[in-house]
Order: sequence, then structure tokens, then C-alpha cells
Amino acid sequence: MIVDQFGRQAELFAGSSELHSEAALSVLVDAAQPTADNVVLACGPGTVVAAFARRLRQAVGLDATDAMLRQAQKRSVERSVPNTAWVLGDIYALPFGAESLDIVSCRFALHHLRRPEAALEEMKRVCRPDGRIVLCDAVASDDPAKAAAFNRMERHRDSTTVEFRPLSFLLRLFAQARLPAPHVTAFQVPAEREEMISRSFPAGDDRALLRHMIDASVDADTMGVNARRVDDIVRFAYPWAVRVAAKS
Repeated sequence: MIVDQFGRQAELFAGSSELHSEAALSVLVDAAQPTADNVVLACGPGTVVAAFARRLRQAVGLDATDAMLRQAQKRSVERSVPNTAWVLGDIYALPFGAESLDIVSCRFALHHLRRPEAALEEMKRVCRPDGRIVLCDAVASDDPAKAAAFNRMERHRDSTTVEFRPLSFLLRLFAQARLPAPHVTAFQVPAEREEMISRSFPAGDDRALLRHMIDASVDADTMGVNARRVDDIVRFAYPWAVRVAAKS
């Protein structure tokens, strides 16, 4: 399912200016505090790898899909960042030795994972002592009803979504992995209904239902994303959080 969905999404996802702007990338890279001699693990469509590569020794991109890796390699060439490497792999079994990486990051992927605690343990395994573990993903509302409505919409929009979790859940992951309490940087990614729908592949290609689910959240903000109507345009914002912990 992931290979199919991201095979279709890869180019559109890579072209999303809201997710891959310099400002959005800087939030993640600055939070990780890279130094010139570091080696980082990251991926997605290559923008994160390129952003890191300009500030450290090597950026390694790992993804579960060939389509996303092809986008990543293309963007590394466009951005003239030769200090990159690319690996097709599994976040639950990272093909790296123990304590071999300085920064291990995961951006916009946690909500696709059925076992986020196992992924974090694997990230911890390959991170060297005093290295940084970086998780970035959207967070669901602490209100269970709003979180449930948001996840219903997102699962319809993208069938590979498992669950967006509240920040409190994500912070507990670090404690369970015996990592220090992470430093949290919160930010928002703006969205517009029609533009988002144009980049989505909803279940059954039912875009009308996706539109209805977003519109239904406007009056009482039932998804916790500050949905609002401005003239005939529906705007909202995804709440995101970057969490960084240094491995002791």
C-alpha cells in the first residue's frame, strides 16, 4: 500500500512549497544542531537531505520506496549537494551499524507507522552517544473527538495513514525509549482545501467526500486544525512539532 500510494504521491509531495520551503526545512535542521563533521540520516523527497548536506559532512537518505528515492536523488543534483548517499530500506531494520550516525531524523513519516516505538528504538540503536534523534510530524488535538475526526479525514485522504497522535503520546515514546525529554519546537503548516485535494489520492478517488469532511470542520473546528472559510476558500493549518533528544 505504501509503495503504491507514495509511488503516485512522490512528485506532488516533493513539489509542495509549504512542506519544503527553506523556512520549514530550517525549523528541522536548526533544531538538530548539526556540526560540520556530522553524518545524518534523513529522507523523503530529498529536500531535508539537501538542507542538511549543506551544513555537515554527509547526508544519507533512506526511504522504503524507489519513487521517493528517485525524487530525492533528482533534487540533490538540482541543489548541487554531492555529499549524499541513498539507501532503500526499512525503518524497523535500518541497514547501519550500531552508534554509526550523528543525527537520525524522521520527518512526516511517524503517522504511517504501526509501531512507532519500534522505529524509535531502531533510530536510537544507530545513533552514537551524544548524537541527536529528531522526530517531526503533525500532531493531533488533545481532544479525543477532534483527534478522531482529524484521523478519519486523513485516513480517507491517504490510505497509508495509521494515526496522527497527540503530542503527549509522542513525548511518552521518548520516555519509553529511555531517552531524555526532547526539546519541542512547534510550528504550523498552512493548507488550502482545493490545493490539498489536488495533491491527494483519497480512498475510492472520492474527492467529494474529502471536501465534505474538511468543510464540515469549519463551524466548530471539529478537527482541531483551525478550519475557516475566507470568501469561497477554506483554509486550515496542520500543527507540527519537531522533537529533538540527545542520546546519552
